[in-house]
Parts: sequence; structure tokens; C-alpha cells
Amino acid sequence: MIDSSTLRLADAFGCGVAGNFAGHLEQAGEAADFVRVAPVTPEAPRAVFPWYIPSTNGGTPEFLHVFPLASDRLILPAGDAVNLQIEPEAGAVAELTYDDAGFVTAIAPRYLGAFNDCSIRREGAVKISHKKNWGPCSKGLAARLFAIDGIEVPGPTEHLRLASFLCRDGETHEYGIDSPIREYSYYGERLIGWMIERLRNQRDSADTPIENVGDYLIACARPRWVVIGLGATRYTALGESTYLEVGDDSVVVLYDETRHAPSDVAAAVREGREDRLDRASVLRQRVVADGGPSPVPG
Repeated sequence: MIDSSTLRLADAFGCGVAGNFAGHLEQAGEAADFVRVAPVTPEAPRAVFPWYIPSTNGGTPEFLHVFPLASDRLILPAGDAVNLQIEPEAGAVAELTYDDAGFVTAIAPRYLGAFNDCSIRREGAVKISHKKNWGPCSKGLAARLFAIDGIEVPGPTEHLRLASFLCRDGETHEYGIDSPIREYSYYGERLIGWMIERLRNQRDSADTPIENVGDYLIACARPRWVVIGLGATRYTALGESTYLEVGDDSVVVLYDETRHAPSDVAAAVREGREDRLDRASVLRQRVVADGGPSPVPG
């Protein structure tokens, strides 16, 4: 495994895959946003969206230039009734290859870890990105990542599972449904091929929540690296209806099911010893208050 602090992630592009786990968009109240987005297949993800763009010379949303990743805390933005939810995901750090026109031709995952694509549930938000980056410490990536040479199945990631928890007032609750990542709707080469096509052809429109993510990559001088949230799992009943508060701990664990049982992972988190899981990427973030206004549109 590798320490993510050794990677220059502030120079990497940040994006996510929307609708890559059956049922999540409906639970998050976002399915209606995509009624005008025709999927490639019925089970296909709906879009690639940006959550961080390294500095550019213009033409990209300014609020996305703020680096949002942290491995120890989440900042709750100021304001009344801020509905913030954990989005437990596998996060891939991948190397990009481009053609002469600047479009992506290959995506090679090198590292995989626990990722929190934390979201503000904003009614009427114009774009997905408006729910994704409200400043520093608004996203999470584990300090320790699995080093991999791909995400094919069969392959080195096929036995990884994703679990998430909310720790509040001395109690630990399952927030997302513990799930094998091989159950992503699109995974492996199928997901990589879909992403490449979307980065080349996905286009913004006023009546959908998607954006020209491929053009954003060109605008920030075609970064070598990208951090990809592969999609959030389904929520438990508690996760679907419970928003984060100051003092909570958000915990996401990506772990090897051949080494650790789901019950053992839950017990380790409950007892505060999840860092002792030897084949796991663990992200624990304390929710803290912010003193300033959110810069996100809407």
C-alpha cells in the first residue's frame, strides 16, 4: 500500500461517476435530474462530473479550483439547514494519456482507496458539481491506498468491499450498505471505456446537470493524473435520512473480504481500531464547523 500524501494530488484533476450503483440516485433524490440524459445501456452510469479543476487560464468554474481533499476532517459549510451526506465510494488515482487534440485516449488506475464524495443536497442545483466542492476539506481520500495495476475482474481488486459508518454521540451506525465493488454497474474495462467515450463526447446543456468535462481537462493543460470517484453505494435507511452534524465522524472503509469479514470491519470501527485492519484503506473524517459562507453557486 502507499501513503496518498506522497502523491501530488493538488495537480490532479478530480471527477466522479454519477449513477454507477443501482438505486443510489433514487435514494439521493437525484434521479429526476437525469431524465433528459439517455444512458448507453439501462444499467450504465449517467455522467462524468467534475469536483476539482487545477488552475486554468479561464473557461472553467472558479469554485472548482479550490483543492477539496482531506483525510482527517470535513468542513460543514456555514448556513441554515445544510444537508450534507457521506457518499461512500472507491476512489481511483489514475494516469491519463491524450491524443494530439488533447482528448483522453487511456485511463490507467494505479491506486485505489476509500473515498468520500461528500455532497450537499441542494434542491434545484443546476449542475452536479454545485453539490460537490464548497471549499477545502469538502471531500475525502484515505491516507493509505492500495497500489494496483488495473481494476479488471478477475484481478487484484475483485475481492474489495466498501463499507461506511456514522459515529455520533458514542454510537456507530452503518451509513451505506456494505457492498463488493465488483457490483458497480460498470467496472473494469467496461467502465474505463465508457469514461473515455464520455470525456471525448459529453456535452453541457441547459436542461441537464452534466458539463463539458473533457474540455475542462484541456483547459487545465491536460494533467497527467486524475482522482476518480467510481460511484456511491446504496444507503442504509439511516444513511438515506441522516445528515452530518458538527462532531460526527464519517468513516469509509475499502477492505479485502478475503482477509476481513464485514462484521469484523464494523467492530473495528465501533471500537476505534479500524487503522489496525491490515488489508484496508480507511478514511475517518471529523465534521467541523466553518466560519465563512459557501462559495458554491446556488
